[in-house]
Amino acid sequence: MAVREIFAGMPWWVKWIAVPVIAIVVFGGLIASVVGFVIGLLFKVLVFVILVGGLVFVVRKFMSSSSSRSDW
Repeated sequence: MAVREIFAGMPWWVKWIAVPVIAIVVFGGLIASVVGFVIGLLFKVLVFVILVGGLVFVVRKFMSSSSSRSDW
């Protein structure tokens, strides 16, 4: 028995309202933890990129200023 056959005689609100609500209730914690993990990972990647960019900027600034001065 296919899923299409099961939902064939059901009203529209069962397919488009009741089933998604039940899925959110049952899998809500799992969905929330996955979304939280992805957002946390993206935040860590963003912090990493900012820190590496800042490090590269500081090193280039230091290298250009120290190479222009011959008294170092």
